[in-house]
Amino acid sequence: MPYKRTILITAFMMIISFLSACTGTSTSEKIYDHLEKTIELEEDFEAQQKPIVELEKQEQAIYKEIIEIGMDDFDKIKSLADDALDIIEQRREKLDTEKESINKAKKEFSEIESLVKDIEDEKVKEQAKEMTTIMDERYEAYDQLYNAYTDSLNKEEEMYTMLKDKDLEQEQLSEQISKVNESYQAVLEANETFNEHTVKYNELKKAFYDAAGIEVESSEKK
Repeated sequence: MPYKRTILITAFMMIISFLSACTGTSTSEKIYDHLEKTIELEEDFEAQQKPIVELEKQEQAIYKEIIEIGMDDFDKIKSLADDALDIIEQRREKLDTEKESINKAKKEFSEIESLVKDIEDEKVKEQAKEMTTIMDERYEAYDQLYNAYTDSLNKEEEMYTMLKDKDLEQEQLSEQISKVNESYQAVLEANETFNEHTVKYNELKKAFYDAAGIEVESSEKK
């Protein structure tokens, strides 16, 4: 079954305004600035979600058509396979844009960790540590998702290239389809982990703001 990207990936809170901080104001302001910049740097990441989903749908339609045609009309199969390979390349380009955005955001977020030690209030400091830890885990989870998705693209590419071989045997194709399906499962699992870390980070970020006395107005990005 084809992989469907979960829109929950993009569930980040957009901070609208920084109103006040009761504890360690200057440090909290610096952390806030880095958090806001991190969100901005992930905008390119978020922008890739819908286009990737649309490209996946297009490829799914092509795959379905290939299955329905069978190998009787080889010229048609070859043409459809070329279309699918083109879509895979487009998906790969968007995935790389997505990763570049994440890498920039990760670098920005890393600036926060050096500020945590300057927080005097131990409760606030502990909340900040928990927040940074889960965000680091979130970025690690994304790397795993990226690797799994890349592997899936490579296996799909191999499958469609095989379909362009007129002498392709059913056993070879079946084996490759099994590899593709396994790669889909790996992507789904990695995606779920990334989403869980995203939700947890948002919760811990709110807890940090509450502990630090930072009042914000927020809305969830769609």
